Amino acid sequence: MKSSIVRSGLGLLTMLWLTGCNTVVLNPSGDIAAQQAHLVMVSVYLMLLIVVPVIVLTLWFAWRYRKSNTAAKYDPDWDHSTKLELVIWGVPLLLIIVLGLITWISTHLLDPYRPLQRIDDKRPIPAGVQPLEVQVVALDWKWLFIYPEQGIATVNELATPIDRPIKFRLTSSTVMNAFYIPAMAGMIYTMPSMETQLNAVMNKVGTYDGFSSNYSGAGFTHMKFKYHAMNDADFNAYVAKVKAGGGSLERSEYLQLAKPSEKDPVRRWASVDGTLYSAILNLCVEPGTKCMAQTMHEDAQRNSKHHAHEAARKQGASEVARLAQAEAEVCETPAQKSTLTMKSHNASVSN
Repeated sequence: MKSSIVRSGLGLLTMLWLTGCNTVVLNPSGDIAAQQAHLVMVSVYLMLLIVVPVIVLTLWFAWRYRKSNTAAKYDPDWDHSTKLELVIWGVPLLLIIVLGLITWISTHLLDPYRPLQRIDDKRPIPAGVQPLEVQVVALDWKWLFIYPEQGIATVNELATPIDRPIKFRLTSSTVMNAFYIPAMAGMIYTMPSMETQLNAVMNKVGTYDGFSSNYSGAGFTHMKFKYHAMNDADFNAYVAKVKAGGGSLERSEYLQLAKPSEKDPVRRWASVDGTLYSAILNLCVEPGTKCMAQTMHEDAQRNSKHHAHEAARKQGASEVARLAQAEAEVCETPAQKSTLTMKSHNASVSN
């Protein structure tokens, strides 16, 4: 008796605790995340149109046709109802069509590569406003943020102004990872030697959590950072503070930074090598290493030359065949045959 009371009390406390939760995913501070939260709720409500009636009818049938209810109609030979079949199959079909349309539209509108069209549901992006570019590198096990416009870099700390579009360009140093700020937008994966993009905006000043949402090794648990959304004046002051801190992030220092480490503190650099992100992306930070872009360019040139040679060879073979055909069809005198044979031989030799 006491144990059941305790369990009931714990269950009630759990429910009360959950009702007070401010779930970030459903109460975000960025417009993209807000649209994603709205999509989730619309999908849930639409699915409840099926789930709730099914649960209610299941309970009602169990009560209505219980063994002790002798007044309920007993019809063991019943097996079909056209009206019931239309309801059972028609309503879910319509629901699937509606969910499919919503998913198709939202997939394009919320494409992370798509430039933003608005700051929020009431404000479009003003003319002439350019997104703030942030280059993100997933390291083992920390986050490197490079601001090419401001010329600074940080580790495990991100700051941007509110109400300004942000274009994240993301890659990884070694293994696949996932960048996720629940209050701003959905997660986006990072992969070595590849670049992904995320366009987003934050609408409320505050400090938010960011982390890796894809397991990437022993230090994955502590691969977290703080994201500071600021007004323009505070962001400019933050940039000035970082620039006053001294230090430059060069390739040699990056190679030390890229070594696996856990629970790294926040670090800041007043300047950064402008080619560093491109070198990380192309796997050529170390001196003497050929960049992936150069290797792919050389491969493309070799393939182009090979295709051109093959096309010339085939064209030459076609010319030889044409001359041979002409020799067989139009030769009337030994002199003509000798002339065509010589042309065919010369074409074969030249190819």
